[in-house]
Amino acid sequence: MSYAQEEAREITVSDVMRSEVLAAEADWSLDKLAEFLVDHSISGAPVTSADGELGGVVSMTDIVRQNSMADSVPDTDTTHDVYLYELERHMSREEIKVFHTEYESPVRVRDIMTPMIFRVSEDTRIQDVAETMLKGRIHRVFVTRGDKLTGIITALDMLQI
Repeated sequence: MSYAQEEAREITVSDVMRSEVLAAEADWSLDKLAEFLVDHSISGAPVTSADGELGGVVSMTDIVRQNSMADSVPDTDTTHDVYLYELERHMSREEIKVFHTEYESPVRVRDIMTPMIFRVSEDTRIQDVAETMLKGRIHRVFVTRGDKLTGIITALDMLQI
């Protein structure tokens, strides 16, 4: 075994993890979640409850999956078009805009998150983390001390070792 390989075996999570962890909240709307992920240029985040408990993980893939499922459900609300047509016969488009309301999906982060969390402690060998990420096909592992979230390691972090 080479010196570099031997040295890599000694690296622990605390040597690689990022302590600043951006988290999503379980009761956020999907629009707020998407905005959060895009604004911070991240593809996923841990999900915490109002009291800070780690409850799961959510990613852009979860949003896409949810949106594609919503698009595949047939629209049964056909009366809306009938009412709109009738309004257009009696009112101008500007007058109709007054009646417009924004629709916010009732789906929340807690509804689409993955509740399975891969946790490691700060003294876990980085080689064990790499094996877990490969076997589990996961992109991020959360570092905890007790029940408290103290850091994160992503697949990109692993490439920088």
